[in-house]
Amino acid sequence: MKKVMLSFAVIAMLFSVSCKNKSNTNKEKINMETNQNVPLSEVSFGVRGNCMMCKKTIEKSVNSVSGVSNANWNVETKIMQVSFDATKTDKIALYEAIAASGYDTKTVIGDIESYNNLPACCQYDRNMLIN
Repeated sequence: MKKVMLSFAVIAMLFSVSCKNKSNTNKEKINMETNQNVPLSEVSFGVRGNCMMCKKTIEKSVNSVSGVSNANWNVETKIMQVSFDATKTDKIALYEAIAASGYDTKTVIGDIESYNNLPACCQYDRNMLIN
């Protein structure tokens, strides 16, 4: 009887731990000032660029925006994926940060001077199709 009760207790504990882990998969972060969960917004959009150096510059520009928790630009697909706190920033701020570093999105064209200062391998075709 003790073995049955102990087995039941172990199963119940494992079940409660697995349920707890599932609840943490929501796209949320803890606001350190208020100690509350803040839902993250996610957006994906096209960004013109060519290479891994472009990737580094584009991601760095977006990660510098307050409220951004994750930024990833795919070199092959030219798609940028960003998770951010919408109470601190918005999509336009993301586009503007990318443009300031010299890269184009459909919404905001990259700064010409910044584009001209990019390494030769990063000076993409300004007519490149983007999503």
